[in-house]
Amino acid sequence: MRKSMALQQELGPLFDITFDCEDGAAAGNEAAHARLVADLLNSEDNRFNRIGVRLHDIDSEHFETDVATIVGAAANRLAYVVLPKPNGLADVRRALETTNRVAVPAGRAALPVHVLIETHGALREAYEIAALPQVECLSFGIMDFVSAHYGAVPASAMRTPGQFSHPLVVRAKLEMVAACHAHGKVASHNVTTEIKDSAVVANDAQRAGAEFGFTRMWSIHPDQIKPILKAFTPRLSEVNEATNILQEAMAVNWGPIAQHGRLHDRASYRYYWTVLQRAKLAGLALPESAAAIVNQTESN
Repeated sequence: MRKSMALQQELGPLFDITFDCEDGAAAGNEAAHARLVADLLNSEDNRFNRIGVRLHDIDSEHFETDVATIVGAAANRLAYVVLPKPNGLADVRRALETTNRVAVPAGRAALPVHVLIETHGALREAYEIAALPQVECLSFGIMDFVSAHYGAVPASAMRTPGQFSHPLVVRAKLEMVAACHAHGKVASHNVTTEIKDSAVVANDAQRAGAEFGFTRMWSIHPDQIKPILKAFTPRLSEVNEATNILQEAMAVNWGPIAQHGRLHDRASYRYYWTVLQRAKLAGLALPESAAAIVNQTESN
């Protein structure tokens, strides 16, 4: 946990950190681990307040202790809490009631919640879960999802190339991502278990974004962070194209234009503006003209 905080301080708030209470604590050490998490959240090393916590699942005996210890002590330093293994909308609502019962008196009226979609029930109700105002992000939990099929889906579907080709996994990813985009929420891709080969991580991240519409991706090792950030950052050629199109659009007061034989209007302008916005959020040094466009449109 301290290593990830040091890397965040080095790179800046370009990625979030999620401390893990579900799998991160040894059996019997859950309460002490929760206290450590709370202490780290409240420390000066949490420089950007961009650290969240994955709690135990709603049916675990440790869930309410996690909430009382971590949310109760560090509600205003938490970026979000992650809810693992809900079986559907009802479980998410129950978890929200518990966290809000602690967070609100601690001064946090609407603590953002991220939900892991890794059960059949959660996938079935992904649209309803994404519609909850307090839910900020849905994440796909591929290993638990595949395991929930009890051998009907092979282990190869947990990793590349199977995770991008097995029909049941592809269906689950696409339905979850569609639910996120329908409600303006973040769609986060599952982890890549390959740690040593950064090319595999980069390829998975690129496919997750370009082919499936994910806008973020989990990492399980610090060495994975930079390849993931790079894969989700627009290329300079994309930034230049977006800049040229939007400059022409601004010159005609956002009316239709033709560039390189292609028509562009307000529908495509929204897309190209998001290219510049994504580049800015990823820490890419934008050309002066592109930065001016982003600043002007944000102020309007």
